[in-house]
Amino acid sequence: MDLYTLVKVAHVIGSTVLLGTGAGIAFFMLMAHRTRDPALIAHTAGIVVLADTVFTATAVIAQPTTGAALAHMAGYPILSGWIGLSLALYVVTGLCWLPVVWIQLKLRDLATAATRDGAALPTRYFKLFRVWFVLGFPAFAAVTGILWLMIAKPSF
Repeated sequence: MDLYTLVKVAHVIGSTVLLGTGAGIAFFMLMAHRTRDPALIAHTAGIVVLADTVFTATAVIAQPTTGAALAHMAGYPILSGWIGLSLALYVVTGLCWLPVVWIQLKLRDLATAATRDGAALPTRYFKLFRVWFVLGFPAFAAVTGILWLMIAKPSF
C-alpha cells in the first residue's frame, strides 16, 4: 500500500469516528436524559466524556493532519475550493464541540451531585441540556457537509 492510500484510509477512519462517535454520544445522552434518573445520567455522561476524550479528540487532531497531507500529496490548494469550505465547516464543528464537551462535564457533575444528595436534577441541568442539544444540530450538519465534500469534491 502506498503512502497516499495509507493516509487516505486514516483520514476516512477519522471522519467515520467523528460522525459515529458524535451520533452515538448524542443518542446515549438523549436516552439517559429522557429517564430523568440522575444516577443513570451521571454514569452515561461520564462514559460520554471518556468517549469524547479517547475517540473524538483523537479524530479531531487526525483529521486536519491527514487532510493537509492528502491535499499536499494530491496537489490541491488547501485554502480554496471544497477543501477550504471543508476547513470552514470544521471550524464551525469545533466551535460547537468545545462548548458541548464543557456542558457534558457540567451535566455529569450536576447529575452526580443530585445522585449524591438524593435530589432531583436542578433547573441548571435542563438549561444546559437544551444548549447541548441545540449545538448538536449545526455540528452534525457541518460534519455531514464535510463528508459530502470529501466524497463529491465539487469544483467551485
